[in-house]
Amino acid sequence: MLDNPWRFARQVISGFRANQGLLLAGAVAYYTLLSMVPMLALILVLLSQIQESRELLDTLHDYLALIAPGQVDALINQISLFLENWKVVGVVGLLILLFFSSLAFTVLENAMSVIFFHRVAIKRRHFLMSAIIPYFFILLLAIGLLLVSAVSGSLHALDTTTITVMGQVWSLSGVEKTLVYLLGIIGETLLLTSLYLVMPVGRLELRHALIGGITAVVLWEITRQFLVWYFSTLSLVNVVYGTFATAVIILVTLEAAATILLIGAQVIAEYERIGTTPGAPHGLQT
Repeated sequence: MLDNPWRFARQVISGFRANQGLLLAGAVAYYTLLSMVPMLALILVLLSQIQESRELLDTLHDYLALIAPGQVDALINQISLFLENWKVVGVVGLLILLFFSSLAFTVLENAMSVIFFHRVAIKRRHFLMSAIIPYFFILLLAIGLLLVSAVSGSLHALDTTTITVMGQVWSLSGVEKTLVYLLGIIGETLLLTSLYLVMPVGRLELRHALIGGITAVVLWEITRQFLVWYFSTLSLVNVVYGTFATAVIILVTLEAAATILLIGAQVIAEYERIGTTPGAPHGLQT
């Protein structure tokens, strides 16, 4: 890969196209849109029993900006509305939330099985394990949100803190935002690395998963900045779609994120293929 990075990049793109990557990304984005609000609402309902919901919503607002730039307020308002009325949902409603919350992870696992088709041909995962994996990641997200919320509360104090170095007084105002952003990037990398470790069938080396995670995070940060600029300057989506604009923007953003997530998986799959027999099938053959 390091000897000829351009050839490796062409192999990744070729394999991604052969695996119908954009089609898979569309499916992942659609089901993520269905799962996002139920999953986050379920997590906040559980965490609000041990921590103030307002603090959780503030923390969630900061990190949703990394996923759905420009549309965070609409998502937070919907989740807040559910939190205020979750007691009227009942047991059946909570079961429905559990079902819809897992859809995105289930579809992502299926998409990963196409990217890592060479693994699936050798070994298949038990269906009970596939059923448990989504809730494992939901629990992981809940724990992460709780920890980040606790840390963010401490970081907020930095805005009013000053330090004195050699007689010069320096204000730490603005440091909090930088630290929260860096914490988000680290959390994003760890989450994606864990996805690449768990979702594909069979055992994946940690360094391979980390390569995919870092690749996806770098590509997403570049794409996210472009989306923020595009939707704020050039986009006519509000004119064309009107009241549907919010859903369309979120779906387009999720499509971009899902594409990058699967490209990261393709990078790992191609990295595993290094040293294999030349002429072996490249990408899913249809």
